[in-house]
Amino acid sequence: MFVDYKNVSIYQDSVCVLAGVDFHVEEGEFIYIIGHVGSGKSSLLKTLYCELDVYEGDEAVVLGRDLLKIKRKGVPALRKELGVIFQDFQLLHDRSVYKNLQFVLKATGWKGKAEMNERIDEVLESVGMSDKKEKMPYELSGGEQQRIAIARAILNKPKMIIADEPTGNLDPETADNIVSLLKQISLTGTAVVMSTHNLPMLDKYPGVVYQCKDGHLNDVTGEYNKISLTGDE
Repeated sequence: MFVDYKNVSIYQDSVCVLAGVDFHVEEGEFIYIIGHVGSGKSSLLKTLYCELDVYEGDEAVVLGRDLLKIKRKGVPALRKELGVIFQDFQLLHDRSVYKNLQFVLKATGWKGKAEMNERIDEVLESVGMSDKKEKMPYELSGGEQQRIAIARAILNKPKMIIADEPTGNLDPETADNIVSLLKQISLTGTAVVMSTHNLPMLDKYPGVVYQCKDGHLNDVTGEYNKISLTGDE
């Protein structure tokens, strides 16, 4: 199991935003987190990559690390096994697409230029952006920038991708393409955990659905998928 939360409390600025959280992620799962603004979606995601600390719970394990005991020096190793995608892309605007991706590889310990070039070409091809390698971020559309952000997230072949409202700034067609791409990535065994307000996507690309509401997290998969995950009516 990639994530195993049992009776976890999640705090934001000393305020408990989610209590009694039971949340589980398995290999290759495609998981939506839904809920109103301020309901705790982003706070939950931030605990997964230790942007927010977990202080209370019976169990809080992410990729084999106990978040109730993890030391700060152990966080970088955990983050290397994760890919994080943000709504506002967070690309470096003073360098090309290629140099954005090269920067991440160098920062995570890659050395050989040939190996880095090969991996960059692989991820750009996988997101349909091979012809944009030398472009600057400001020369790309929002959808193209988000595809580059996804390419960046999968550079180190993460076990899990965490996406916080990745389609929030995109038009419906582009948003559909992004969710489709993330769904394809999940089929390779990488788990995807995505917060979203885009509820029509839940039927088009079925997955496990959790809802943040009234300070709690609930599995509401059955309420939002018209067709079950097995494909049976």
